[in-house]
Amino acid sequence: MAEKEWNPAFEVGRDAGVFRENEDILLRVENLCQYFKIGPGREFKAVDGVSFDIKKGEVFGLVGESGCGKTTTGRSIIRLYDITSGSVYFKGQRICAGLRGYKQELAKAKKAGDAEAVDKWKKEIEKAKYDHKNCNREYAKKQADAIKAKYAPKIEAATGEEKDRLQKEFTEELRLAKTDRIMNKMQMIFQDPIASLDPRMTVREIIAEGLIIRGVTDKKKIDEAVYHVLDLVGLVPEHAGRYPHEFSGGQRQRIGIARAIILNPELIIADEPISALDVSIQAQVINLLNDLRKELGLTIMFIAHDLSVVKYFSDRIGVMYYGHLVEMTTSDELFAHPLHPYTKSLLSAIPLPDPLTEKARQRIVYNPLSAHDYTVQKPTLREIVPGHFIQCNDAEEAQYRKELGL
Repeated sequence: MAEKEWNPAFEVGRDAGVFRENEDILLRVENLCQYFKIGPGREFKAVDGVSFDIKKGEVFGLVGESGCGKTTTGRSIIRLYDITSGSVYFKGQRICAGLRGYKQELAKAKKAGDAEAVDKWKKEIEKAKYDHKNCNREYAKKQADAIKAKYAPKIEAATGEEKDRLQKEFTEELRLAKTDRIMNKMQMIFQDPIASLDPRMTVREIIAEGLIIRGVTDKKKIDEAVYHVLDLVGLVPEHAGRYPHEFSGGQRQRIGIARAIILNPELIIADEPISALDVSIQAQVINLLNDLRKELGLTIMFIAHDLSVVKYFSDRIGVMYYGHLVEMTTSDELFAHPLHPYTKSLLSAIPLPDPLTEKARQRIVYNPLSAHDYTVQKPTLREIVPGHFIQCNDAEEAQYRKELGL
């Protein structure tokens, strides 16, 4: 494979063939970079050139050690941070756009004196700015048009009281559609259930807050929606009047899940939702998420440390190390044929419930300086076998293919 310039800030993922075609892709992340300033002229590259997609209805697991950029990736996707570079597409619409990659290409074009390329990158920058700023407005317009198309023939065909009822429904739904936001279809479950819940608000107020912000004013409908999601997460209506400190950790996490699903999202970003819970409670929460996934048709991006849980819950897994996606494939393939040295190190750290096997288990230590030689050629994300991506260079790719007998 020909060597590519190592430039994670721009179109590495697209060139590597990371993305699946002709599939119902809900979320697409292209070369996401999230840098934080840590002093004059200094940056910390928390996420550096990460690319992946998530198909509608699947669970995508994101694993790695603490500080590798998993949570930052999730928070950047949901726009808690403004990304430095790259793009995020949700339901085919760009919701996040970083400008640094485009500005770098513009600078190169200016230096080369290529007027055509300069004009191209200027247009790309303007488009990125527009998409980032107006994604919610564009989505609201689409929703309003859909409501009009839905009700127009019904109202025209109706008469008398039926027509008045439909007109009233149309007016209310159109009002909500005009203020709808595409980000309402993407919600997050946070790691610490108590820190993410306001201690001065009741459970009803916490869960209903999204509906109120959304513009729903009918108290009866709000109460019905709150009681419905409480039932879905295994709580009862009596819990609605209580405060967060009156619940156990597992119950608090259920409240967090209820808050996330009340707006009927299509994508849930679960940021280590079980790491602060006891093992028995972890199983309950995982089973709850599995049930909700099937019942509500949810797509889940599951961020976690526990590889055993991720294997059980996820369809595909991405492994992150120091801001980079180093391996990505299906859950079964990752455990059957791990290729990247860091992935092998993570898998070797999984404890087993068998004393004899555990006694003989050998930990694999990952040292990137000795495991890789990138002095001659830098790595890129490459597809070794269909659907199995590894960050490697030519020499490593040949080695991995030999390991698989290709």
